[in-house]
Amino acid sequence: MNGRLLRSAEVESWLVDSGYQTAQVLTPAQFADASGTPAYEIVRLEAVAQQVAASGTDAAGYAERFTAALAAATRDAVGLKSIVAYRYGLDFDPARPSAAEVRDAAGRWLRALDGDPGTRLEDPVLLRHCIWTGVDTGLPLQFHVGMGDTDLRLHRADPSLMHDFMLATQSSGTSIMLLHCYPHHRQAAILSLIFPHVYMDVGEALNYVGARAPVILAEALEVTPFHKILYSSDAFGLAELHYLGAACFRRDLAKVTGQFVADGVWSAADAARVGQLIGSENARRVYRLP
Repeated sequence: MNGRLLRSAEVESWLVDSGYQTAQVLTPAQFADASGTPAYEIVRLEAVAQQVAASGTDAAGYAERFTAALAAATRDAVGLKSIVAYRYGLDFDPARPSAAEVRDAAGRWLRALDGDPGTRLEDPVLLRHCIWTGVDTGLPLQFHVGMGDTDLRLHRADPSLMHDFMLATQSSGTSIMLLHCYPHHRQAAILSLIFPHVYMDVGEALNYVGARAPVILAEALEVTPFHKILYSSDAFGLAELHYLGAACFRRDLAKVTGQFVADGVWSAADAARVGQLIGSENARRVYRLP
């Protein structure tokens, strides 16, 4: 049944975040086998940091070990993800931390782990170190933005708080991907308009807003360049969610662009072209998919 649902979603390629409840869900390779279509890994930065901290490193060697571990983890990956919005907030200092700052922060975290092995990575210096090491890889770097679980503070998950970080990274060659974004999707749209390396989606929101989903999607399209917005489902775990994410997105996008055509402001060819960009071509280009 899982394979049937995944195949029925008619998704050409899957980008799979492997950093959450890894032992309970399919690996990207298993996902590809079940769906019959390629699946590519998105590596979660904070998960790699947790692995490094648990590996027996000391504070002096932490930064080097993290760089090596990230290089190994991303050997076959197409992108990275940060959940700094959950662990601190998007109002983090945009500057790259110094080696001394990273060493001292690693020492504090490692000592905390000695007392409680479940201590999460929440130190803002180490989170910034994760992010900047990710930028250095050149892989597209995703950030969870907007609504989330109870350990996220919504006012600190506003992507406009990252404006100075966008300025600091705009010449890096690394694409910044703002995921989900609601209710800050208009801020994300503006950032994707003014910064050449910033992209966005509203995947998670569409799963929650019910009949209003086409309205949210239309709002995201108000100023977002058509080559800067991507489809996403935010599906996790259940094959049904992957199927519904794809089916409902197609329905909602068709309703939005179909109204533009009915109003005479777009041609049918315009609607088809934008649908191709959002549905697949933007992802192929940014994530450098075959």
